[in-house]
Amino acid sequence: MNVGILACKNIKDESCFGCHRCLMAFDKREGEFERYKGNNEVKLRAILHCGGCPGMAPVNRLANLKMWMTPMGETIDVIHIGSCLIKNCPYKDTILAKVKEKAGVEVIEGSHYYMPPTIFGS
Repeated sequence: MNVGILACKNIKDESCFGCHRCLMAFDKREGEFERYKGNNEVKLRAILHCGGCPGMAPVNRLANLKMWMTPMGETIDVIHIGSCLIKNCPYKDTILAKVKEKAGVEVIEGSHYYMPPTIFGS
């Protein structure tokens, strides 16, 4: 099974260094990736962004990903909508609706839950 993550362009490019938390959560099978615990056949194949505000390009970007993967004999079986997009995007409802309508695979809302509830509080 191949997993792809759709992230927020602004957060991915500006503040989420290397998508480290999504990668770590996937490797540790934590957060929304816990469903894959014990299944070593599940592979993370792509992390791509939405295309930027106001969320006009996620379907086109997923279609482009398919074109890149097809010659390699690969596909995406499940799409996770990154926690960055789920928790911060004012266009998330539109993006979710578009992706769920067109993806043709399961779409899961969320990736990791590593962001603390407060920045400086304990």
